[in-house]
Amino acid sequence: MEKFKTDIERKLFLAAREVRLNSYSPYSNFKVGAALLSHKSGKIYTGTNVENSSYGATICAERSAVVKAISEEGNIEIETLFVVSDANPPSPPCAMCLQVLSQFCKSDTPILLSNLEGDVKRFTFGELLPHPFVL
Repeated sequence: MEKFKTDIERKLFLAAREVRLNSYSPYSNFKVGAALLSHKSGKIYTGTNVENSSYGATICAERSAVVKAISEEGNIEIETLFVVSDANPPSPPCAMCLQVLSQFCKSDTPILLSNLEGDVKRFTFGELLPHPFVL
């Protein structure tokens, strides 16, 4: 696996890895951190997973970051998304997150997945969800 190609990738990784520590995951003990770069403002927004005893009410790290960004900026376009977990190989966003991300990503938006050591797997959004549901 690769490491970081740019300084912003390194910043996104560090932000996602740090916020991952705030995960509320008493059921799975699977901590995930996400950091997205807003195309509009250039700001980094982070999110972590928040589990619930009613599993369907659980919020994933990716959606947590999206909600934070929208609450501060309104409609956003994601420039890059970085997801960090301790999985090896790194875990991609779940199907529900990919569908939510489809509202804010272009097909060529970089989605970077990493373990805690910073080993990166690179995808485009379109590779992860080639046929999103759209109205």
